[in-house]
Amino acid sequence: MTPKAERVQLAVLYFIIALSLGLWTFNFSSVLAAHGYESIVRYAWAANGIAAIISPLIVGALADLRYSSERVLRWIGCGAAVFLALLFWAIESKQHWSVVLGLAQMHALWSVPSFGLATSLVMSRLANARNEFGPVRMWATIGWMVGGIVISILKVEDTTTSGFLAAIFWLAAVSYSHVLKPQPPLAREHKGWKELFGLEAWTLLKNPDHRVVFLGAALFNVPLAIFYMHTPLHLKDLGVEARSAVMSIGQVLEVVGLFGLAAILNLCRLKTLFLAGIAFGLARYVLFSLNTVWASTAGIALHGACFILFFMTAQIYVEQRIPSEMRARAQALLSLMISGLGNLTGYLLCGWWRAVCQVDGVTEWPRYWLGLAAVIAVTFVWFAICYKGRSRMTVGNE
Repeated sequence: MTPKAERVQLAVLYFIIALSLGLWTFNFSSVLAAHGYESIVRYAWAANGIAAIISPLIVGALADLRYSSERVLRWIGCGAAVFLALLFWAIESKQHWSVVLGLAQMHALWSVPSFGLATSLVMSRLANARNEFGPVRMWATIGWMVGGIVISILKVEDTTTSGFLAAIFWLAAVSYSHVLKPQPPLAREHKGWKELFGLEAWTLLKNPDHRVVFLGAALFNVPLAIFYMHTPLHLKDLGVEARSAVMSIGQVLEVVGLFGLAAILNLCRLKTLFLAGIAFGLARYVLFSLNTVWASTAGIALHGACFILFFMTAQIYVEQRIPSEMRARAQALLSLMISGLGNLTGYLLCGWWRAVCQVDGVTEWPRYWLGLAAVIAVTFVWFAICYKGRSRMTVGNE
């Protein structure tokens, strides 16, 4: 098989996985609220954070030490499909809130590690990840956008239909993964229970720059975590109907950025890219605080730039700076910091902050978004001071 043909296969796999995620993520809060579960919205989202603390390192260790990445991806894809369908069945049939939260947690345990594992799988098959990853990863972004657009076209913003569609596409991703050429794990043996549970990944934080990048990703994601949880609710208060389609605008700049990612990495220091990503996140929430449709839409459009410049740069950083036999666990640790510590803290704290910003059940959105913008500003200053780019053993600027 030619390298180009393999890149096409990887792009298609990325597209299907992202489509399955996008089909339910954009409107999850709206579906819960429409079926009488608005009081548990933040806790349902927090399930993803809890899962990200538990699952990714174990999954990453399995992919590094025991089984091929595509085989592990099939297992978690099947689990994600089953429990996603059960979750949306429970919502539709108005089961007790504890059943909904329990199924949300079970689904999260299977689905949360999927994207980090897919990223590790893709990068391990690219001859030059720095130059080739962007155009391949772009198709995941397109899949995510298509998910939001499909929800709006089918007019299922507040229904459970999207969840069942997402489960079907998860099974499609599992089936499609069989076209990939099996690739054995780089490390064939493990030394003990620490390796089995992926705990060795935490030793990466001994390196000062690794520590800043991983902790910075968690801190930055605390205020960003609620983008998909609260922005649709803000848009609803502003009178926007096709909210999922509007939310998908955030991926437009992401597609452009991914296509030019190699050029950006060659032109700029990693520190510059990290700080630019944080700055775009700050600008986005300041725009949200203006509390108008046009400003909110403009802020949503900045999502792609924020994501590419910080989080995609962090994934490239892991690929270049971490030994190959540890990369799946390193990507898993990054996922844990972002989707685990960052998201869990963000869902709970930002849920509390929104309650503080409510008067007679109405959210004071300008106050809410400016409070989160202040957290991002502090993160910007801390990262600028602490990240040095000390090790220059790899190609490119630090």
